[in-house]
Amino acid sequence: MNSGAAVRLCTLRRHLDRGSCPPVCLRLSCCGHKAEPHTVIPAPLMAQDRGMGPVSSPLTTHVLDTASGLPAQGLGLRLSRLEDHGQQWTELRTSYTDHDGRCPGLLPAGQMKVGTYKLSFDTEGYWKQRGQESFYPYVEVVFTISNETRKFHVPLLLSPWSYTTYRGS
Repeated sequence: MNSGAAVRLCTLRRHLDRGSCPPVCLRLSCCGHKAEPHTVIPAPLMAQDRGMGPVSSPLTTHVLDTASGLPAQGLGLRLSRLEDHGQQWTELRTSYTDHDGRCPGLLPAGQMKVGTYKLSFDTEGYWKQRGQESFYPYVEVVFTISNETRKFHVPLLLSPWSYTTYRGS
């Protein structure tokens, strides 16, 4: 089995049954296969939370890597809100997706306001980490929240050559 397939198998096993891999692999070679140098995921990407612990959030995202068929683990992202009457973006949070491609606690309850928001995903960094060329260096999803009491879910389906997003439930 080639290294890329072994990495995907390890990630899939961890995702489906939390099998023999530790919950957070600092190296994707945890199952004993030989990993290429670009498959190393630095500890800060996986452990860093920046104040966004497992709290209920009215705003969520879920990123799936459609090229591998797995969650996009370790993808950097930023959440911003448009302020000053539409003149300037204010960064609210920075984080990384977890092992399931999600970002828990993206916007803590009580901090959502009516307005325009932007999720910026560092797709170039994600694909470079995997040794993959890509067409889009980043993806920005701009959306409007018109009712701060509702929940909003912004999924992203990602490949090196395309992306799709929609309002989820």
